[in-house]
Amino acid sequence: MVVQPKVKGFMCTTAHPEGCKAAVKAQIEYVKAQPKTEGPKKVLVIGASMGYGLASRIAVTYSCDADTIGIIFDKAGKEKRTASAGWYNTAAFEEFAAADGYFAKSINGDAYSQEIKEETIALIQKKWGKVDMVIYSVAAPRRTAPDGKTYRSVLKTIGKEYTNQTIDLFTNEISEVTIPTANEEEIEATVKVMGGEDWKLWMKALKEADVLADHAVTVAYSYIGPELTHPIYYDGSIGQAKKDLYKAADELQKEIDGLRAYVSVNKAVVTQSSAAIPIVPLYISLLFRVMKEKGIHEGCIEQMYRLIHDRLCCEEVVTDENRLIRLDDYEMKPEVQSAVADLWKQVSKDNIAEIGDIEGYWQEFYEIFGFRIDGVDYEADVDIQGRIPSLN
Repeated sequence: MVVQPKVKGFMCTTAHPEGCKAAVKAQIEYVKAQPKTEGPKKVLVIGASMGYGLASRIAVTYSCDADTIGIIFDKAGKEKRTASAGWYNTAAFEEFAAADGYFAKSINGDAYSQEIKEETIALIQKKWGKVDMVIYSVAAPRRTAPDGKTYRSVLKTIGKEYTNQTIDLFTNEISEVTIPTANEEEIEATVKVMGGEDWKLWMKALKEADVLADHAVTVAYSYIGPELTHPIYYDGSIGQAKKDLYKAADELQKEIDGLRAYVSVNKAVVTQSSAAIPIVPLYISLLFRVMKEKGIHEGCIEQMYRLIHDRLCCEEVVTDENRLIRLDDYEMKPEVQSAVADLWKQVSKDNIAEIGDIEGYWQEFYEIFGFRIDGVDYEADVDIQGRIPSLN
């Protein structure tokens, strides 16, 4: 089957198996070219098939020589429908990891469920005995909690509406958008989905099953961003969930002896979800231009290698006053934010291509799904089944 991108709204409904494989290989080659890291050897990555989760799995494998178990929630290809990009990414990663002598097993299912937690624990008991690092990188719009209730997150402000400019990525039109306020029920639901409850459930289940190594480390991911986006993120409904995540890190470190628990605040990157957030795509396009000009732009793999090599696997983990690992340090440099703020005041449909990086934004968007990758023949017939070795 010849696979081409089909973009609807902020979603790409197709993925290219060979493109995804090439993108995974490029991330692996990046890490192979970096200095090795003295770090964990048995790593569980919860949310391992895309973005920061996938990059984390690649970084610990090829920098620390670690074996990994990855929890994914992806769809296989059918006769006339491609698999999800995460499925192809995982298939490629397992193939490369096995060829290089690493253990890589994936479990496909809802990470929020008790069933997947139990299946994962059973696999750790059978193959490893203990796990010494747990990376929690789950991002989902809804969650069914242990009480059986399904909660849905919202992207809304708290207290009052927020109006600012945004961009239509298909037309480059700049317009105003107003973000509505969330009610208490919506805030609670967002915390249930994106807060720290499920992370804590995972870590306590691992501890109770005695599969968590002494002095293990765990890390979850977050984003703070500039003041420009604070009303819809840091101070909004999602921000309340992230504060719950930070609280969970402190509680885990206190409640589980020997465990080190952190939240890493990462930089803004292009994802399916970020493309749908008003204001954010325009901010990212200006940010990318500034960071590329200053030579400090990073994608997921550069960030995750730096997290593993320079932050987590050190004698002393450097955090801010809130005990957060600030991997967004390049993005939040005063000179970067000042330059972005100046561009924000100037931007229009007529100059966005000149002062922003719309092309770079779209390039990274398509790469998520395996398209626009150098060296891939997009006119060739490809096998869209994309079998994951450990799931077959």
